[in-house]
Amino acid sequence: MDCKKEIFVDGIGQIHFTGGMVRFDFVTLQPKEGGTPDTEVIQRVIMPPQGFLSTFSSMQQLIDKLVEAGVLQKNENAK
Repeated sequence: MDCKKEIFVDGIGQIHFTGGMVRFDFVTLQPKEGGTPDTEVIQRVIMPPQGFLSTFSSMQQLIDKLVEAGVLQKNENAK
C-alpha cells in the first residue's frame, strides 16, 4: 500500500447520513485557556453505505484482536 498522506485526529466529532452517503467529521482538540478544549473539524470522509459497513466490520475485527491481546477491556455495563 502506497500511503500518500497521514492525518492525526483525536476522534470523530459527528457521523452523518446525507444524500445517500455516510459522512465522518474528524476532529482535533484545540487548547483553550482555562477551560475544556474546543473541537475543530479538520477533515471529512464521505463513503457509500456499503463502504461504511465494510469499515465497521474491519474496526470490529481490530477491536476483538485488541481485547484478546489485553490492550482493551470489554465494558460489560455498556448498553
